[in-house]
Amino acid sequence: MNTARDNQQGPTAPLQPAAAPNELSATALRFQVSLPADFRTTAELTPGRDFIGQERARAALELGLDIPSSGFNIFVSGLSGAEKLIALRSWVAERAAQAPTPGDWVYVHNFAHPDAPRAISLAAGRGSRLKHLMSQLVKTLREELPKAFRQEAFDKEKAQLKDKYAAQAQALTAEVEARAREKGFLIQAGPGGNLLLIPIVNGRPLESPDEFARLSPEQQQAIETNQRQVAQELAAFTSKQQEILRAMAEDVRSVEKRFGEALLTPLLAEIAREMNNPEVNDYLAEVKAHIIENLDDFKEPERPGPAMPFPFAPPREQDPFLEYEVNVVVDNSTTTGAPVLVEDSPTYPNLFGTIERVVDRFGRLVTNFTRIKSGSLLRAHGGYLIFSLEDALTETAVWKTLKRTLKSGRIEIETYEPFALFSTSGLKPEPVEIRVKIVVTGSPSLYHLLYAWDEEFREIFKVHADFRPTMELDTPHLLAYGQRVAQLCQQEGLPHFDRSGVERLVEFGARRAGDRQKVSAAYAEIADLVREAAYWTRKDNGNLVSARHVEKALDARVFRSNRIEEEIRELITQGTILVDIDGRKIGQVNGLAVLQLGDYAFGRPSRVTASVAMGQAGLINIERESRLSGSIHDKGLLILSGYVRNRYGQDKPLTLSASLCFEQSYSGVEGDSASSTELYALLSRLAELPLRQDLAVTGSVNQWGEVQAIGGVNEKIEGFFDVCRVQGLTGRQGVMIPAANVRNLVLRADVIETVGQGKFHLYPIRTIDEGIELLTGVRAGTVEEEGTVNGLVSRRLRDLASGLKAFAAGGNGEKQSASDEDKREER
Repeated sequence: MNTARDNQQGPTAPLQPAAAPNELSATALRFQVSLPADFRTTAELTPGRDFIGQERARAALELGLDIPSSGFNIFVSGLSGAEKLIALRSWVAERAAQAPTPGDWVYVHNFAHPDAPRAISLAAGRGSRLKHLMSQLVKTLREELPKAFRQEAFDKEKAQLKDKYAAQAQALTAEVEARAREKGFLIQAGPGGNLLLIPIVNGRPLESPDEFARLSPEQQQAIETNQRQVAQELAAFTSKQQEILRAMAEDVRSVEKRFGEALLTPLLAEIAREMNNPEVNDYLAEVKAHIIENLDDFKEPERPGPAMPFPFAPPREQDPFLEYEVNVVVDNSTTTGAPVLVEDSPTYPNLFGTIERVVDRFGRLVTNFTRIKSGSLLRAHGGYLIFSLEDALTETAVWKTLKRTLKSGRIEIETYEPFALFSTSGLKPEPVEIRVKIVVTGSPSLYHLLYAWDEEFREIFKVHADFRPTMELDTPHLLAYGQRVAQLCQQEGLPHFDRSGVERLVEFGARRAGDRQKVSAAYAEIADLVREAAYWTRKDNGNLVSARHVEKALDARVFRSNRIEEEIRELITQGTILVDIDGRKIGQVNGLAVLQLGDYAFGRPSRVTASVAMGQAGLINIERESRLSGSIHDKGLLILSGYVRNRYGQDKPLTLSASLCFEQSYSGVEGDSASSTELYALLSRLAELPLRQDLAVTGSVNQWGEVQAIGGVNEKIEGFFDVCRVQGLTGRQGVMIPAANVRNLVLRADVIETVGQGKFHLYPIRTIDEGIELLTGVRAGTVEEEGTVNGLVSRRLRDLASGLKAFAAGGNGEKQSASDEDKREER
């Protein structure tokens, strides 16, 4: 080790040249898809099924749909696009078509408890039939009962009853008059209809009070005593007379009931026979009793008598026949199989129903059982309900009520009133037993969040169908693309695709998947591209969509979205944003980042620089110190520090102050894909070796110096290529990428063509040593080898450590050490 130290302190050895780098050829970069030659256009293909390539998700869906037990509801994640609910409905509907059709639900008036309407379950289609029959019943009664009350037999019985009670009244009157005469009084009717007692003296009635006054006191006292007795008997007579009237009215009422019942019984029997439902029979019995007790509602209105002192009679508050209506809240008369409902707006009223209120003629908010409105949860009884849980969670009271409903298996319809202070509904409808399978959509993060924090969620959503974003690039899935295109073209009347058009779609799917061995399973995005390519085909007056039209649609997408990208390239060309694409510089390298603007992503080169000085502050991340870096970027820098310690700190202390910076970056940096870039800049500054500026670098690094895969590799390559193309290709420019990202390369045709011409280069890098050799042209070597990059870095670090030690020993180290200590505490 002493010999090595002495050698490093001596003259610098000649630099050892690096070996020729490994480069990717245009042939290796070219990615093309060849479909089986079984068809020429998608018109020859059978429309495809949904969820091809999603075997795990399909298995989860089948499990959840086939197990009828409660709690096996399904949470679907991974589906994207506005058509995800429709795609789910289409798939579920295939299975629901073979299931039995559930029955109807109706609400009827509860005659015993009017504020608690009764729910009745009927066979499919019978709810609307019962409603019709009850409407016809009321109509028939309103027409026939008045006729029945005008029949001769009815009038004859009423006349007989009147004669009977008139005779009783006459006999009672004669008896009272006879008793009054015995007591010396004559009964006469007064002018106001009152009964007057006239005393009889000496066989004749007294005609005036003066005659009574001329009687002796004894006569007057006897008359007054008898008058009191007769008055008592007269009061008893009046009471008996009222009893006779009541008895007559009751007998007349009995006759009316008998005639009404004779008409009503066969009508209700016919309804009961047709419905054949015990609950309906009980309801009809209550209807019969109520109608018989309220026959006056069906009578003809009496003719108006003398003018009333008020111009209008007070109106009735409610339709007297409303109580006999039937409110059909679930009607499956046109449903085949089990119902499959998609609730696009999962609000509380839409899911659970509500009780509507109206303003009556008196200006009051009122309601009744006919205002009960069902929600999609009840209408899906016996079938399936699909909605977005993310949307439902943002609605007031939906999540809590949904959990309670699914756990109890019963739904209670009530008025939706977020402000309970203003509650006006007095109805509490009978709860309904429901059996429904819930299928909700949401993001994977939402599923894991609810599963971790809500125990009830685990009980009611036991099945998770997770749709993956990609699928393998094999023949079945290639054909699936064509079949889905055929289905879309048939459904929307679009021009069909030829083989080249489908192949270009698959290539686009591979690009979106970021993998040469997979394709995107996001059919919503593919469907949009199909529509756009069909648009350009029609613009060209074509009948078939080819690869040229798909390419035109993709170019048009870029043109609509790349304004910011072009402005950044313009700023680089003008020199406002400093990026060198030629020459060599120490401690400076071109890094690559991806900017995501909505649905458009593009690569942007950025200058990464490093500075080194004597000290003990270690590696300073300027982005972190200025709070412009994310946690992943900070982790990448800490890993970089670990690599430096692991490689160069085994035989000496690492005493340096170095800073790393993304130049002209003001919006924040995230991700570790620039950690290898920062490391190259640092090694260049330590070794005092210039780096090629015509190369851009991307890739993360681990503590052993291995370059790891990153995301957005295609966009990064194309971003640097576009900058070089605009400023002029020199034939030496290129990009260093992790070797692990080679399988992710699905580049634009112009990039591959330029590589084939030798004007642009792509280098797969496995280790930092490979990368630093390519950037410097000097062999990486080991820390002990003179004339190598690692040897120069090790020598510089040793010199920094020795210089700091010597500086401290010379008496000026106290201030330096304090400064370094302050920096460490600040970090």
